[in-house]
Amino acid sequence: MAAGPASAVTSSVDLPEGMTASYLVVDQQTGKTFGADEHKQYRSASLVKLFIALDYLESHGPDYEIPAGDLALLEPMLRSSNDDAASTLWVRDGWEEIVKRMVVKIGLTDTAPPASRGKWGYTAISAADIAKTYQYIQHDANPKYRDFIMGNLAKSTKCGSDGFDQSFGIPSAVPGEKAVKQGWSGFGAAPAPGEECTQTDARVLRMLSSPEVKAATAVASSGEGTVSAQDDIDLTSRAMHTSGTVGADNDKIVVVLTLEPTTLSWRDSAGRITKLTRDIYSEFAS
Repeated sequence: MAAGPASAVTSSVDLPEGMTASYLVVDQQTGKTFGADEHKQYRSASLVKLFIALDYLESHGPDYEIPAGDLALLEPMLRSSNDDAASTLWVRDGWEEIVKRMVVKIGLTDTAPPASRGKWGYTAISAADIAKTYQYIQHDANPKYRDFIMGNLAKSTKCGSDGFDQSFGIPSAVPGEKAVKQGWSGFGAAPAPGEECTQTDARVLRMLSSPEVKAATAVASSGEGTVSAQDDIDLTSRAMHTSGTVGADNDKIVVVLTLEPTTLSWRDSAGRITKLTRDIYSEFAS
């Protein structure tokens, strides 16, 4: 359902020490919003996979039957945040041109391609633009695209393909039905000992071993492990983002973007963003 008359509420939620955060909650039925610093730019981490998936669908058209090989990329990319799948589609479909097309198509104001075209995880985003992306997917995109993307996000797995536990934020903090896309950056290529999430689908990993995937991952990646400058976007702090919709009709959009000190572990960062998301949603609902 499209949003009714807008009613903006200024946030009063306190942040944990050392955390930078921006967020936006939108009730698409009433138009009520609740946010803070929602136009601040962050590196996207895996939230850019929303653009990659939508661009793929838009470029092929609603009558296109997605072949099994491409489903083997799109589904784990959306459900389990698979980086190899994202790199493959990123290279195949035009690198930074994907972001440029989505900026125009959706009307994004804070989103920009990465300075280094191979590092798709360094795409600039904001909470406002990610919320607008969900609105576009649900209300403006072809219903087939909406059903495909939101249906896969509703099947988000507890474990990411890289072994990180991606149940932080919305999945753990907000009750009810959810469709989520998570993002993280700066925690390394694999979890620290004792923090591994072990429900990885080996079948999916085997399907992502084609020559195309291997060639793409040699030239494109999330940017994990690299340090470089990109305008005013912080690429050094640890980033952890949670985004998605809540409710049987996907009527509420929740986007929480955070940066944390490099001294914090995955578990500590996950606990902090989960509590923050819970506080934000509770304040919004009150």
